Amino acid sequence: MYVARFNEFDATGGPIAKELNPKLSVLRKNLSTKLGVRIPNINIWKFTATIIFLKGVGGVLFVFGSRFGSVLLLLHLAITTPLLYDFYNYRPNSLKYNLLLKDFVQNVALSGALLFFIGMKNSIRKRQLKKTPKSKTN
Repeated sequence: MYVARFNEFDATGGPIAKELNPKLSVLRKNLSTKLGVRIPNINIWKFTATIIFLKGVGGVLFVFGSRFGSVLLLLHLAITTPLLYDFYNYRPNSLKYNLLLKDFVQNVALSGALLFFIGMKNSIRKRQLKKTPKSKTN
C-alpha cells in the first residue's frame, strides 16, 4: 500500500527512499540526455520529507476546505505519480504494468478532482464578490 511506504521515515528516508532512489536516478539520466544539461543529484531524504510534508499539510488543509491545501495535494500528485507508478517501464499486459497503470490512472483522476475543487472555490469567490448589497431607499 502507498501509505505504508512512508511509515518508517528515518535518517535514510525509510523504505520509500529505497524505492525512489533508482527511479530518480533513471529520471535524472533521461532528463540529462533529452535536455543536454547535467542535472544535479537529488537528496533523497529531503525529497521524501517534501513528499510527506506536501501530503500531510495539504491533506489537513484540504479537509478544512482550503484551496491552498488542494494546490499542495495537486503538487504532491504531480511529483509522485509519474515516479511511483512507472507503468511505462514495463511490457503491456504484464501484471506489474496493469497494477501500476491502474494506480496511475487513479491518481490522474484525483488530480482532476482537485482541479475541479480549485475551480469551484474560485467561482464561489467570484460570485460572492459580484454580489453587492443594495441600499434601501425610502
